[in-house]
Amino acid sequence: MAFDIIVKGGILPDGRGADIGIKGDRIAAIEPRIEAEAGQTVDATDSLVSPPFVDPHFHMDATLSYGIPRINASGTLLEGISLWGELKPLLTHEAVRDRALAYCDWAVSMGLLAIRSHVDTCDDRLLAVEALLDVKKTVAPYIDLQLVAFPQDGFYRSPTARENTIRALDLGVDVLGGIPHFERTMADGRRSVTELCEIATERGLMVDIHCDETDDPLSRHIEQLAYETQRLGLQGRVAGSHLTSMHSMDNYYVSKLLPLIAEAQVSAIPNPLINIVLQGRHDTYPKRRGMTRVPEMIKAGIRVGFGQDCVLDPWYSLGTADMLDVAFMGLHVAQMTSPADMRRCFDMVTNVNAEIMGLGDHGLAVGKLASLVVLDAGNPIEAVRLRPERLAVIAKGRLVATRQRQDTLLSLSGRPASVNRRHKPVH
Repeated sequence: MAFDIIVKGGILPDGRGADIGIKGDRIAAIEPRIEAEAGQTVDATDSLVSPPFVDPHFHMDATLSYGIPRINASGTLLEGISLWGELKPLLTHEAVRDRALAYCDWAVSMGLLAIRSHVDTCDDRLLAVEALLDVKKTVAPYIDLQLVAFPQDGFYRSPTARENTIRALDLGVDVLGGIPHFERTMADGRRSVTELCEIATERGLMVDIHCDETDDPLSRHIEQLAYETQRLGLQGRVAGSHLTSMHSMDNYYVSKLLPLIAEAQVSAIPNPLINIVLQGRHDTYPKRRGMTRVPEMIKAGIRVGFGQDCVLDPWYSLGTADMLDVAFMGLHVAQMTSPADMRRCFDMVTNVNAEIMGLGDHGLAVGKLASLVVLDAGNPIEAVRLRPERLAVIAKGRLVATRQRQDTLLSLSGRPASVNRRHKPVH
């Protein structure tokens, strides 16, 4: 058999050495050694070959807008929301589109080939919705972009948000979002969860709610979300994003809550980089970490992924589109430092996130979509430690990004001529 691309000499995440043969946009063979003709050969010798990275929680309408019209001086979530309100009237279709496409270029360079982006539906123009629908079409050959209709100022709190959210769905937005903790009352928040889930049920959509992104332990909309998921038969199609109030809840209540979430098959998407920066801002000391209870959720059988959330926008002044940065921060904040846990963190930003987004064609297996990443690392733990170069990125059967290994040259008497930070234990 002749292939369009053969990836030679790579190491799979499970430690096996393998060549990967690609025909068209599909993986056609994974074997210890493939001897065949190919249009292109990618040298992955001693390098980790991974499924592509996946981000299930992002805000592409705001990305790369840092400093417009000003910088978030306090660094708080609420000032970020206020600043976004100042920025929205200044947005143009072209600016939103161009910043989003620039971010997608970054994403491709980092092997990030699937993104779920929330898009604000509280602007009556729906300018950002239309711009990101254009972006979705443009990047479709190499990035799977899901859009979430997100009434960012509150489904009920913002006078036209409900109408605009329905309009966005009619335009072709994929997923239904919400922000119950930002409604005027807890009762309105609960009511919004109910109505949003009912709309999603009627339209056959997935649901992804910004849920309890607060330090208030009494913000418990995740309970309502789990209840509605079961009542309406939405199991497996619903995610609760952030869930930071859980870091402040009493343990007895959480012992009841986690089994409810697991039973409803609601996924959880904490966002380590942003949660650790924005939460706990009212604390002096002791100061809360800001991220939800990731190890406890995993132990309870809840599907947990990690999201990026923001890059260079009103809420976050950093970011590089690197999901390994996200895994690295998540590992530290959740204290998931056993070898099994560190591997799990890598799996969360690849396979688990793909499951949350419903990407059935994702993964390294014959017949799956031919999207993968070659990393300058020997295994998933080393990849999280180093956040290494992406030596090659293949998207839907096309080689879309390459980079040379970046070893550092040394000039030291009696020491090697070059060094990288990959580690081979000395026995």
